[in-house]
Amino acid sequence: MSVGIFDSGLGGLTVWDAVRRRLPDLPLLYYADSAHAPYGVRTMDDIHALTVRAVHAMWDRVDLVVLACNTASAAALRRMQEDGVPQGKRVLGVFVPLIEALSERGWGDNSPPREVAVNQVALFATPATVASRAFQRELAFRAVGVDVEAQACAGVVDAIEDGDMILADALVRSHVDALKRKMPHPQAAILGCTHYPLVADSFRRALGGDVTVFSQADIVADSLADYLSRRPHFALGGTAAMMTTGDPDRVSARATQFLRRPLTFEAAP
Repeated sequence: MSVGIFDSGLGGLTVWDAVRRRLPDLPLLYYADSAHAPYGVRTMDDIHALTVRAVHAMWDRVDLVVLACNTASAAALRRMQEDGVPQGKRVLGVFVPLIEALSERGWGDNSPPREVAVNQVALFATPATVASRAFQRELAFRAVGVDVEAQACAGVVDAIEDGDMILADALVRSHVDALKRKMPHPQAAILGCTHYPLVADSFRRALGGDVTVFSQADIVADSLADYLSRRPHFALGGTAAMMTTGDPDRVSARATQFLRRPLTFEAAP
């Protein structure tokens, strides 16, 4: 079966692209719930329900789904895992690989939390992800003594999805200024949304060269490659596809603009 990559919209394409480069022979099903995007301004229960519905629609085609959406990971992943997924299926999120990179822990390192080199961390994410405090919860399992200051970046995802990168850049600078009023000297910054790699340079310029910026796409791709090397049965056979709950023509055009190469979506069943 193929491996599934899910996002509420186009942000997960940054992960999809990184996985394709890291694992070029892996068949991928990309599923965008564009009809209900963006998720970042919805309630936790609403995000959970939408994520569950989409992932269940993917199970006929995949055995493993990566929630390449921080908002969905924050609101739905733990509840989905606690409620149980169908036998032989797995669903993974994007927070843990990022935290493992920040805390310099290898995949599957379940040792007790410990002090790490970085203790002043800025988190930039959607309002829903910030409100969930999921990043701080997962970080506490792996590191101690880390002060996380979160900034809800309203409007950035909408600007990126609309292709308005001038507005996105202006919004990034505004949100970084707001963060620095609360934490003047962060050592590291987490770009906690899969849309944000598209404006990573804007974050770096606004934050300054002394701040280490952690962006998710390549980190998640490396983590998935490691995961599949231990469980190769999840990547056997299957066909690649790109699906959306929205208008396929409109989503295809936006995706093509997003990654600057032709991409074609079909309607999700």
